Amino acid sequence: MPAIRLPDGSVRQFDGALTVAQVAAAIAPSLAKAALAGRVNGKLVDTSHLIEQDAELAIVTEKDADGVDILRHSTAHLLAYAVKELYPDAQVTIGPVIENGFYYDFSYKRPFTPEDLQAIEKKMAELAKKDEPVTRKVLPRDEAVAYFKSIGEHYKAEIIGSIPAGEDVSLYTEGNFTDLCRGPHVPSTGKLKVFKLMKLAGAYWRGDSKNEMLQRVYGTAWAKKEDLEAYLHMLEEAEKRDHRKLGRQLDLFHMQEEAPGLVFWHPKGWTVWQQVEQYMRRVYQAGDYQEVKGPQILDRSLWERTGHWDNYRDNMFTTESENRQYALKPMNCPGHVQIFKSDLRSYRDLPLRYGEFGQCHRNEASGALHGIMRVRGFTQDDGHIFCSEEHIEKEVVAFHQQAMKVYADFGFKDIAVKLALRPDNRVGSDAIWDKSENGMRDALRSCGVEWEELPGDGAFYGPKIEYHLKDSLGRPWQVGTMQVDWNTAERLGAEYVAADNTRKIPVMLHRAIVGSLERFIGILIENHAGALPLWLAPVQVSVLNISDAQAEYAQKLVRRLRDAGLRAQADLRNEKITYKIREHSMQKLPYILVVGDKERDANTVAVRARGNVDLGVMDVEALLQKLIQEVADKV
Repeated sequence: MPAIRLPDGSVRQFDGALTVAQVAAAIAPSLAKAALAGRVNGKLVDTSHLIEQDAELAIVTEKDADGVDILRHSTAHLLAYAVKELYPDAQVTIGPVIENGFYYDFSYKRPFTPEDLQAIEKKMAELAKKDEPVTRKVLPRDEAVAYFKSIGEHYKAEIIGSIPAGEDVSLYTEGNFTDLCRGPHVPSTGKLKVFKLMKLAGAYWRGDSKNEMLQRVYGTAWAKKEDLEAYLHMLEEAEKRDHRKLGRQLDLFHMQEEAPGLVFWHPKGWTVWQQVEQYMRRVYQAGDYQEVKGPQILDRSLWERTGHWDNYRDNMFTTESENRQYALKPMNCPGHVQIFKSDLRSYRDLPLRYGEFGQCHRNEASGALHGIMRVRGFTQDDGHIFCSEEHIEKEVVAFHQQAMKVYADFGFKDIAVKLALRPDNRVGSDAIWDKSENGMRDALRSCGVEWEELPGDGAFYGPKIEYHLKDSLGRPWQVGTMQVDWNTAERLGAEYVAADNTRKIPVMLHRAIVGSLERFIGILIENHAGALPLWLAPVQVSVLNISDAQAEYAQKLVRRLRDAGLRAQADLRNEKITYKIREHSMQKLPYILVVGDKERDANTVAVRARGNVDLGVMDVEALLQKLIQEVADKV
């Protein structure tokens, strides 16, 4: 007689074993209809899962995040089902859930076309309407391998063959299609109503370029039609805001094949960069950081001592000279330890805070590169705090407050905090990791924030707090980090003289607020659709004359604006004023000032704000005060 405890704390007693679906039906018919899966004692299961003992149960519906993931995973199987119906010779491989959707990789004798994509989506809709039950069965590994070989699915057989001998595997069947999967899945295909296939791409089998190139079909699935429409609208807006397109349109930067993953900054783009860097430099100074600069290339032996050579070698660029092997730094921390070690340090010197706008290089795969968002050469607002254990909480709290102000100044209000915990591939003892993770939790409690924990996502040398901001389209971006590290300083022989005159190893806190400046500027461009706020805009004001009679006055205005610290330019071309206004508007300038004879004679300007907003005629000094205040307020 199992007793089922529900999320509201109530307990239901049943006479015998029953399925998740039966429990849902006993609670309410509407819940039974909405049920997609169950969570039994914390584990996701199918609605057909049999509960034989006392258990905690939550019914998963489309209203739950888990429910949406199950819809997407089940839709990936529906996609494979449709492909096999239309193209029986195609072989299926893997089809996982990804952010906002799913994909499935296929091996087929010819490339799929956009027309194929339409046909597949149509077939998926037909299969979903049949509302076929999705059933699960478990087979021994070798039996499952034999089954998939017998139906010509050699990729599936290879996947299952890599599972340890003697283990069982679960298979899911809907109609004429059977696939390998852990599950859970929706109870029937009729639950899959809102989906769309998005695009085609290539992908190597098992991610290895030596293997066959497969065809990857991307799709998205949602609980409601309105959710799909909102997502497609977001993608449309994201396309308009693509920083690569706006970078060219606004003459900010470019990239080219001769320097893959590296950026050519144009004058306007470098002006934006400098606004970000100089702002962050002031943040350093306010936080009592000392700015330093380390070398770009360090000997292999140093990277071996830090653990990077063993744990990060594939991502490092190397070079040789005079029979010595070097690596371009992928991060700044080893250099900062050398600066710390260059003198005898005392406990009175701690916490010692170093900051560097350090250029780093990482050998990212070419397929992962994405404009200035994912590059091979980048600069971080990097900093390291050398401290003792009792300083950790205070330093983390101070950093958190600092970071939140920075994000607010850049216009980001919705910030999620996450704590990434120990990965499988790591250095240091479990005792050290316990201390580090618990110390981070204590610090976050002192910050008064809620956080999500990410098991396995920490750096190889320590756990890290991550800051994820949402942009104007609701897209999350991971930017800042705070990491506690008990290992690197010890590995590199850093120490300080404690109060009792003994030598101790400092704790090293790795911190960055915006992270990669390249990536952060890309985020800013997309967040603002290129229309950067006044304080960040590369050109803040353009002065346009109507005729040559106002040219001298326009130049005088530009000098006055520049003297006030504003980035101003004059457009004195012999063109119609409407043409000049339109052209500067397309460059997304915050303010356009138009001067004719009346404005010149009265020492005024006609002011147009971005978005074709006519602010009328203003006194020059009044306008200056308005602009200076807007820059100061970072509106």
